[in-house]
Amino acid sequence: MTIRTILVDDEPLAIQGLELRLQEHEDVEIIDKCSNGREAIRAIKTHKPDLVFLDIQMPGFDGFSVVQGLMEVEPPLFVFVTAYSDHAIRAFEAQAMDYLMKPVEPSRLADTLDRVRQRLTEKRGVEEVEKLKEVLAEVAPEAADEMATSDSTELAANRFEKLINIKDRGQIFRVDVDTIERIDAAGDYMCIYTGDNTLILRETMKDLEKRLDPRRFQRVHRSTIVNLDLVRQVKPHTNGECFLVLDSGASVKVSRSYRDVVARFVH
Repeated sequence: MTIRTILVDDEPLAIQGLELRLQEHEDVEIIDKCSNGREAIRAIKTHKPDLVFLDIQMPGFDGFSVVQGLMEVEPPLFVFVTAYSDHAIRAFEAQAMDYLMKPVEPSRLADTLDRVRQRLTEKRGVEEVEKLKEVLAEVAPEAADEMATSDSTELAANRFEKLINIKDRGQIFRVDVDTIERIDAAGDYMCIYTGDNTLILRETMKDLEKRLDPRRFQRVHRSTIVNLDLVRQVKPHTNGECFLVLDSGASVKVSRSYRDVVARFVH
């Protein structure tokens, strides 16, 4: 797998330094270098790279403006590279893969590229399956139907988030969704409960539900989502309601409107 990459920085020495460090990674191919945001937008739309290393502070269009200027096309993966740590929170809000400080440390760069490879492998795997399905649909319709049935569960799982970036109390927390026990809504804010922490995420319940695998995360109340894998006990209550006891010992009421969720635990 080759990672087609564009470097964007208004400082030539910064580009040279990053280019030198990337030479140690044989699968990274630098296809273009840009010195400002406008050049970057044109180059990205023309070359459609896999990855862009993007400086934040540049004359004219800054790094965030570049990301905004690509909203109408399928964007590449972005890694922000900057000398200023105070941009980190906004970088993750812009869905950056990572945020590297200048001068870039080789070990941090290697870690970032490992995550990039994983993300690209998942993406390309889905694309290859779709191409194969198209061919099979023409030459072997029965095989195509079998493949669609067997792969549907796995492909669906790849659509959902495995990590969620949460800005809380001036810090960025990268939360593994497997550790999320429950989520409570409070207006446009979500209280995310993990085994040892409670974090606040500014997002609506509706939008957050779209990011989580519904086979594991289900709403059990108008304002509560529960990780079904962490349910340890079901306690019946009055009027058709019940309580779910979670790993932490917390009890969550299931309203009558969501009784179908409880049916999953009754065999």
